[in-house]
Amino acid sequence: MAVQKGIDKWKTKRWFIVYAPKVFNEQKICEIPAADEKAVMGRKIKVSLDHLTHNPQHSATNVMIKVIDVNGDAAHTKLIMMEEVYSYIRSLVRRYRSVSSAVVPVTAKDSIPIVLKVIAITRSRTTASRLRAIRKQMEETIRGFTAENDANSIVQSVID
Repeated sequence: MAVQKGIDKWKTKRWFIVYAPKVFNEQKICEIPAADEKAVMGRKIKVSLDHLTHNPQHSATNVMIKVIDVNGDAAHTKLIMMEEVYSYIRSLVRRYRSVSSAVVPVTAKDSIPIVLKVIAITRSRTTASRLRAIRKQMEETIRGFTAENDANSIVQSVID
């Protein structure tokens, strides 16, 4: 078998510094290798929220960000998704409790579409009609809150 001689692909790559979105004060997240700027565009990066907020209580939350702009060696991102780790949610829902969940697609004050998935956990078992009332109240509260606030303040309030 013949050994091919050529240029090592790693020698042609550059390192790009990825910065967090404005919601997280545009701090440096990581560095990623790529051959050119086009290869960096559109990349999705999953990072723990405690890495961005420096708060260990946020370790059960993952944040998905996407590279939207590259200037030189700096890659700027936008927030795509925030999610709780499944095992953390599972630890909240215990025996003899009821859960009400809702998926609420809303539009922020600055016309940015957002989908919020919320859960409410009761202290004890409750009836289905009460769970429906809880879900309805959650949806009304979320729709009212998102109509009055822009996307950055909604994300900040979810984090807090």
